[in-house]
Amino acid sequence: MYIILVSSDLPNLGMDAKWKRHGITVAGGNGQGSRNNQLSNPYSFYIDEDETMYIADSKNHRIVEWKCGAPNGDIVAGGNGAGNQNNQLNCPARVIVDKVNDSFIISDLGNKRVIRWPRQNGTSGQTIISNITCYGLTMDDEGHLYVCDSDKHEVRRWKVGDTNGIVVAGGNRQGNQLDQLSQPCNIFVDGESSLYISDYGNHRVMKWMKSAKEGIVVAGGRGQGNKRRQLFSPLGVTVDRLGNVYVADQCNSRIMRWSKHAIQGSIIVGDTNLGAEANQLHYPVDLSFNKQGNLYVIDYGNHRVQKFNIDST
Repeated sequence: MYIILVSSDLPNLGMDAKWKRHGITVAGGNGQGSRNNQLSNPYSFYIDEDETMYIADSKNHRIVEWKCGAPNGDIVAGGNGAGNQNNQLNCPARVIVDKVNDSFIISDLGNKRVIRWPRQNGTSGQTIISNITCYGLTMDDEGHLYVCDSDKHEVRRWKVGDTNGIVVAGGNRQGNQLDQLSQPCNIFVDGESSLYISDYGNHRVMKWMKSAKEGIVVAGGRGQGNKRRQLFSPLGVTVDRLGNVYVADQCNSRIMRWSKHAIQGSIIVGDTNLGAEANQLHYPVDLSFNKQGNLYVIDYGNHRVQKFNIDST
């Protein structure tokens, strides 16, 4: 049985939920660099049940394991310089954990491939998808792998043994119609196999229900901008049990929440100009919640991961 983070595992966050405005740095934050207490333009993460983070440390060409409360991380994949050998990565964009096969699945962006890398003492990876510009991927509770292809403006679903996968969203050329995508960059899959896709080039998030021929705009979709009804190059996306959509609104340096059927979102953290203070973000690119409702954010431009505790007052 696959155990993947889907909406039923997430906290039940009501619309009155709020977060502390000042974040705590839980990984990196010691300047850009390659030491074991530093990150260099981290792009995404996977957070395990014990809050261990696996971080795609893109400009260091490695995946870093960072345990909860640790002052530094450990390299678990890559870390041998940028390259296309089996023991190397080149600007990895995303990492997820396949617990059934005890492996990492990594979108190795610079090498235009998706690779599988053993978790236990793995020293090299195996390419499972080639010739793909993939920023985002995820897996559902049946073990299907969903992969964004930003060049083909589509999302494909793969299962073990597939050679091509099946288009499940987009695939109708680049565009802004409801059956089209423009540079899809991230995916969240819920317990009903609905996909939430950050449609980067269209500045919107789309919900694509299982077997649907077109999607529904659930956030943004009103052009590039910083008004509360707009997004600007959104990347990370996640959803809670009530169907509220949370978006890393990258170029606005904020995290936004959109309730069902809302025409505008609300800013939950980062409601300031971009910067490096505890209440600021600089190009947030990914986000996740733990079961207590605390929010984790990949702060790309500040080379750190920030934790924003839920405000229980």
